[in-house]
Amino acid sequence: MQFVIRENLSYLVAENISVPHCFTTRQGGVSEGYLSSMNIGTRRGDSIENVIKNYEILGRAIGFDPKKSVHTKQTHTDIVRVADQTLWGAGLYKDDLSDCDALITNTPGTALVIFTADCTPILLYDPITGAVGAAHAGWRGTASDIGGKTVKAMEEAFGCNPANICAAIGPNIGKCCFETDRDVPEAIYALLGEECTPYITKKGEKYHLDLKRINACLLRRAGVRSVEISDLCTACNPELFWSHRKVGNNRGSQGAIIVCKERKE
Repeated sequence: MQFVIRENLSYLVAENISVPHCFTTRQGGVSEGYLSSMNIGTRRGDSIENVIKNYEILGRAIGFDPKKSVHTKQTHTDIVRVADQTLWGAGLYKDDLSDCDALITNTPGTALVIFTADCTPILLYDPITGAVGAAHAGWRGTASDIGGKTVKAMEEAFGCNPANICAAIGPNIGKCCFETDRDVPEAIYALLGEECTPYITKKGEKYHLDLKRINACLLRRAGVRSVEISDLCTACNPELFWSHRKVGNNRGSQGAIIVCKERKE
């Protein structure tokens, strides 16, 4: 995964996804104070004017129209919704969607947006059908296999072959910093069995989990062959990312965006 830097703006892109997309950082926007500066969340106490300007900056750099974006309404579910032009602007220019933690589309021009501040962002692209997907996987979403369910939804809605889908997993809280009680590994073991053992370490009475590689394992189970993973930890890099684990609600949101590109016949 590579950093792109344009003046003050910085974001990451995956080498295996060829449509416009990004994993955002907190750098390069107009938001101020504890939200400085590329806050893309509309529920963090920022002015809507600042948030829209931040999307306009991202749109010019990456290649999408913010008015054609569709935002998740994340509540740590496994709900996947299909987005089309009737939902353009949802969450930014008009009312939020109903609860969903993943979006898929094959409507050209549509930009799918998910939000993170430690949770795992997943982007999906099928170069054969042109369909794209975006999923927000907290530990609950991971334990309910939201990534695999998003792949399945693309298969059912758009006829995608999972073997053709390219996946990218962006920055999240790494195994180094994600310390939990036993309920979290128990939920992952219930889903994956011993397959998840390499990604869970016990330290005293606590556990450390590698949610990136657990999600990669689930995507491969769903039939995805190409999975690119960022090794960046949101909690270890406060100059680049907000971490809910580190600062609680006194923060902005970063996230991930992927655009369904107009296909040429």
